Amino acid sequence: MATSELIEALQALAHERKIDEFYLIERLEQSLAKSYERILDLEWDARVTIDRQTGKIYVYELVPVGEPDEETGEYSEFEERDVTPDDVSRIAAQNAKGVISSLVREAGRQSIYDEFRGRVGDLVTGTVLQGTPNFTIIKIREGVEAELPHYDAKRNPGERNERPANEHYRHNQRLKVLIIEVRNPNADAPRARGEQARPAIVVSRTHPDLIRRLFEIEVPEIYEGVVEIKSVAREPGARSKVAVFSREANLDPVGACVGPKGSRVRMVVEELRNERVDVIQWSPDPAVYVANALSPAKVSHVSIDEDNNYATVIVPDDQLSLAIGKEGQNARLAARLTGWHIDIKPQSFQGASLVDVEMDDEVEEDDGFCIFVDEDGNRCRNHARPNSQYCGVHADAEAEA
Repeated sequence: MATSELIEALQALAHERKIDEFYLIERLEQSLAKSYERILDLEWDARVTIDRQTGKIYVYELVPVGEPDEETGEYSEFEERDVTPDDVSRIAAQNAKGVISSLVREAGRQSIYDEFRGRVGDLVTGTVLQGTPNFTIIKIREGVEAELPHYDAKRNPGERNERPANEHYRHNQRLKVLIIEVRNPNADAPRARGEQARPAIVVSRTHPDLIRRLFEIEVPEIYEGVVEIKSVAREPGARSKVAVFSREANLDPVGACVGPKGSRVRMVVEELRNERVDVIQWSPDPAVYVANALSPAKVSHVSIDEDNNYATVIVPDDQLSLAIGKEGQNARLAARLTGWHIDIKPQSFQGASLVDVEMDDEVEEDDGFCIFVDEDGNRCRNHARPNSQYCGVHADAEAEA
């Protein structure tokens, strides 16, 4: 390859990959210097310069001058001796392909990092390029790809799974994804397995903020800041709960998010592949907030223990299974959404404990439960014996009374 052809190829690559041309040449000079040290069997280090206009290559051996430093043993001054071989262009061409490929890849990752490092948390639309058992490659735009990891946690502990279990993608399918990480190519932290061959951008379809960004697109009131999403709890692919609040007293935040005939929330559900989304109204009153979070179940009473961050909820007996949900899903999401530990009890069990329930200021003595109260104020949970107000355990208390 002629020297002029080499510089033209570098310029074309730099333009195609949007990499600074001079940075690419500098890195090539550094790499070629190490190659020529080995090829020419030099005693001292080498320095390579490439003429930016003609592409001509010069190789110099850095011969030390004077005495080394007494403490470090290193030389501070060098004399450059021209050792450029006659076939310097041929040797450079033989080594340039691998060197340039590596440099272009590294420089491209740095360019992507500089562009996207401030966009973590943004929603982007991409096209599925290819899928593997462990991750899906998504094209964000020309020259920029992202990785959607979905590793099997059992076979690959420590790796991510950002794909809902109910989702599978096909080639050229368009997806909305959330950017959750942009890998820094110069970071000192341990690298992910195979990171150099994987895209620098990591995206997710399971992150709760994906729902937040989707609602910002579909609901103008959220985008404008009139309606605020206070919290999101999600079990990807199955069900989510979103708590919303309106800064305008006359605006219904739930209605704004649901839209006419459910049109707005339907668009979010379709993008999430029919994941169920419950929109509930946030309240500064913890009891009201917890009751709303358990929707669609109807709640009779909520008592709050702020010291222990504990909420005891009483529901009608026929609402108990609805409040708990399938495999505890509704209660679990409500607890995650509100940040309160929620204990759900049926109406028929409302006399179980004075501390937990607090349905009335005074204890009803004819509710069918033992009326014994210990020194800590906790009421016995046992049923009373027939024709008695005490259970068998506390029969002595009845005799003393």
